[in-house]
Amino acid sequence: MKNQIFITVALFIGSFVLLSMNISKTFVQDPWEVPAKYQKMENPYASDADAENVGKMLYSKHCKSCHGTKGKGDGPKAEGLETSCGDFTSGSFKEQTDGSLFYKMIFGRDEMPGFDKKIPNEKDRWLIVNYLRGL
Repeated sequence: MKNQIFITVALFIGSFVLLSMNISKTFVQDPWEVPAKYQKMENPYASDADAENVGKMLYSKHCKSCHGTKGKGDGPKAEGLETSCGDFTSGSFKEQTDGSLFYKMIFGRDEMPGFDKKIPNEKDRWLIVNYLRGL
C-alpha cells in the first residue's frame, strides 16, 4: 500500500516537472540579442511604397507558413514549433528598430531559419521589413 502511494506521488510529481519544463520551453525564450551595428542600421528603403508588393509576396513565400497571414504567429506550421513565432502586430514587436528586424530575418536562431541565402537581394529584405511594419 505504501509503495503504491509512493509510486503514484512520484508519477504525479514527475509529470508535473516534465510539463513545467515543456511549458517554459515553449513560452519563455531568451532575449534575442541583436548586435548594436544592426540595431542602429537605417532602412534605406523605409519610404518605398513597394508598389509591386515585393515585400508582401516574399513574406507570403517565406514567412506566412509560421507567422500567419496577419503576422500573429498563428501560421499552419506554428503549432508544431517548440518556440513562439511572436506577434508582429504587438507593441513590443513594433518597438524594435528596422535594423533589428533585418538582422533577425537574415541570421535567424533556434527554429527561425536565417534567410541570407533564400533572400540574397538586400532591397528585397528591407521591403519585407516594410511589409511587417504595415501588419
